[in-house]
Amino acid sequence: MSAPDDFLADLLAGRVPPGVHRWEVAYAVADVRATLERAGWRLFHLDGRAHPSRAETLEALGEALALPSWWGRNLDALADCLRDLAAEPGTGRTALLWDGWGVLHDQDPRTVDVVLRLLAGAGLTVLLRGPSSTGPDATDR
Repeated sequence: MSAPDDFLADLLAGRVPPGVHRWEVAYAVADVRATLERAGWRLFHLDGRAHPSRAETLEALGEALALPSWWGRNLDALADCLRDLAAEPGTGRTALLWDGWGVLHDQDPRTVDVVLRLLAGAGLTVLLRGPSSTGPDATDR
């Protein structure tokens, strides 16, 4: 990725608020990470295609966000950990790239909607890549 697309440039310049965004680009995760890190951001990555169930997704999300090993691997525990994460300096410059999010969303839209609300509420920018037969109310990019 030699130059970021307009959305990514707007995100890095602060013209895109934190929240949930559909982002349909084919950039490699390593390239997205390098671009964000050069701008002082953190990037977490979750591949939902490899973790299609609720339990697998929560486990993988905990690993991706480097949550403590003792976290409860349920939505209440995720909410607690994200409150702690939101209190860390620089959280507003943190993004989660969730590839294949639609796999779980098509099976369990309630869980995905709750997770997305929790992530956005913690000040993270969530970039959703990949198809879903239905999707959350997110900005399409």
